[in-house]
Amino acid sequence: MDHHRSGCPINLTLEILGDRWSLIVIRDIMFGNRRYFRELLTKSEEGIASNILAARLKNLVAAGLLGKTDDPSHRQKSIYSLTEPAIQLVPILAHMGAWGRRHAPVSRELSIRAQLLEEGGPKMWDGFMAELRHIHLGQPAPVKSVLAQLQAAYLRVVAEEQAKKTND
Repeated sequence: MDHHRSGCPINLTLEILGDRWSLIVIRDIMFGNRRYFRELLTKSEEGIASNILAARLKNLVAAGLLGKTDDPSHRQKSIYSLTEPAIQLVPILAHMGAWGRRHAPVSRELSIRAQLLEEGGPKMWDGFMAELRHIHLGQPAPVKSVLAQLQAAYLRVVAEEQAKKTND
């Protein structure tokens, strides 16, 4: 029997997701479609250490939030996928992003996706979760790609910020 500090649902959630890196790893898989260890290690803005990343991936797989399969194209690589419980974190991450936009010194380019998710609300979240189910669980593709919409907005803001720097 697993030992938990209490049976409180908030406590139990924090026991799984409450460390510094677990939600960042899920965010990078969810929004960046980073599926390999090396991608997660080298493309994260926060610069996670390799030993910490390995431990978090192992914990998230054990907690049932990530699946891990062997890459058929390379014997030593694994592909990480979101599971249904991880996909259901979309509304929580949307709320966290909205809170961060209001109460923290966010950058414009890294907060545009949070802004779109906040403005799009539950309808957009449902569309994004349907798309994640397609990508990670093999379910049918939705008609509209929320991920493409979020990525296009990010790239647009990055280009605008770059143009501002060039003009300054």
